[in-house]
Amino acid sequence: MMWKYIRQYLFFAILAALFMIGEVSMDLIQPGIMSQIVDNGVLGLNNDGVGNLELIWQLGIQMIGLVLFGGLCGALNNVFVHMSGQNIGNEIRKDCFRQIMTFSFPQLDRFGTGSLVTRVTNDITQVQTLVSQFVRGMIRTSLLMFGSMYCMFRLNRNFGFIVLCAFPLLVGCLVLCMSKANPLFSKLQAQLDTINDIMQEDVSSIRMIKACVREIYEKVRFGKANNELIKTQLRVLIIFAFMNPVINALMYIVVAIILLVGSFEVGNNGATPGNIMAAITYTTQLLNGILMLVLLFQNISRGLASWKRIKEVLYSQPELRDGTFSGTTVQQGEIEFRNVSFTYPGSSQMVLDHINLTIHQGETIAIMGATGCGKTTLVNLIPRFYDVTEGAVLVDGIDVREYRQKALREKVAVVLQKSELFSTTICENIAWGAQDAAMEKIKDAAITAQADDFITSTPDCYNTMVAERGMSLSGGQKQRISIARAVLKPAEILIFDDCTSALDLKTEADLYAALRKTNPKSSKIMIAQRIASVRRADRIVVLKNGKIVACGPHKELIKSCAIYQDIYHSQIGEEDEKHEYT
Repeated sequence: MMWKYIRQYLFFAILAALFMIGEVSMDLIQPGIMSQIVDNGVLGLNNDGVGNLELIWQLGIQMIGLVLFGGLCGALNNVFVHMSGQNIGNEIRKDCFRQIMTFSFPQLDRFGTGSLVTRVTNDITQVQTLVSQFVRGMIRTSLLMFGSMYCMFRLNRNFGFIVLCAFPLLVGCLVLCMSKANPLFSKLQAQLDTINDIMQEDVSSIRMIKACVREIYEKVRFGKANNELIKTQLRVLIIFAFMNPVINALMYIVVAIILLVGSFEVGNNGATPGNIMAAITYTTQLLNGILMLVLLFQNISRGLASWKRIKEVLYSQPELRDGTFSGTTVQQGEIEFRNVSFTYPGSSQMVLDHINLTIHQGETIAIMGATGCGKTTLVNLIPRFYDVTEGAVLVDGIDVREYRQKALREKVAVVLQKSELFSTTICENIAWGAQDAAMEKIKDAAITAQADDFITSTPDCYNTMVAERGMSLSGGQKQRISIARAVLKPAEILIFDDCTSALDLKTEADLYAALRKTNPKSSKIMIAQRIASVRRADRIVVLKNGKIVACGPHKELIKSCAIYQDIYHSQIGEEDEKHEYT
């Protein structure tokens, strides 16, 4: 619960509370001193109507000292409130991010990128505000309200009863408004998720939007989502817009009644003008306390709604439970799919259907098939991005579910269909999977990936900065940097998921020739659509509707597999046979 984070910085919160008590105490003392200045210093009620300038000076200097002390307490209160609130928010944000890093792909899909961004940014900011407002606002509001009531009774019992009678009306108005506004806060955060989702999608796909001339459509889509957010926000603001004038009106009625009653009290010597002035000041402080309470409850309600959303992240259990094995194995790079079937979570359609396949160390396996036949899903089971629905995937003779995920993924290097680059230098992008790699090894990996030539042609060579998501590079350049990153990683298994589609046939052939020389012991799995890309593989696996329909070398499949023959003949008609590199 939230207490786990609060207790780490409870000392700062206690100090903030103590300084707040000091600040409010000074505020409550001053109306009493002002009453003495008016009654005894100005009107001279205790001296036959003769004013006392010396008393005015004494009490005035005393008030100035109290104001300065109260101001110092307020400043220190703010310091310790921020120290507690910001540090608590920092711990929650780091824990949220750590938890997100453990999520499986299905969990990430269920939350959505926009929602996770909102939770780690806006929601945690709301929780920080909740903590700060609670430490500062709740103490100040409580002391102002109850302290003002107490001082009013001490000053004049009749004045105290007047305020006490109005108190239930004020609290009732507050409760009514909060009951109407509270359900809207969760709705606000969900609508903010939607806006972040649209922003994330549109910014990452801006080139496609422009290419398809869909700017107007996306503006309308964003506008609708934003209008819904504003509509909900306005409903909240309208509720509070009506509440503030009502509370103000009630308090002004109280002030008017105090003045009316006070005029009779003065005539009957039951009160003094200073008493009435002090009573009005206490009433104003009480009003300020109630208005602060309104803001406080608003922030607390939003903070609690945000905390509920944050808890969904913090206390979500990773769906892929970590195994215990992280030792060494006799075999290296051996992969076995044993009667593997797979269905995506929430779907009833079987993507892989009883796959049986063994890949030996150092072997190069190519996977081909129509779009949607399960190629990428099959290789995603090796580093355990997903768990099988049925059967088992074994790496080096051990079920991947028995491995510690870190140990398993250290054995595997993956180049995804979409090249993922970071906003840093080319050198650091290549070294992402092997941070301690020497510059010489980084260059060797780039040479193997056929990337060295274009890298050295840039002004800063390997220190050239890459724009966000690699926008400053061509598709082929991004793919080659991603391949260099995988080659640099000391992995037993290399997976290339259709990652050479932007390379010309000669560059691709040079790449695979270099891989055979530099990584002869690594098992290589390549997903490709081009015959020229896969024909040199030791074996080619042909998938159809999640099943293996053929498996063998190029020369065997060209004779025995009708699906492979169709692919071969359709592509040979498009590609010059001299580029097949037989």
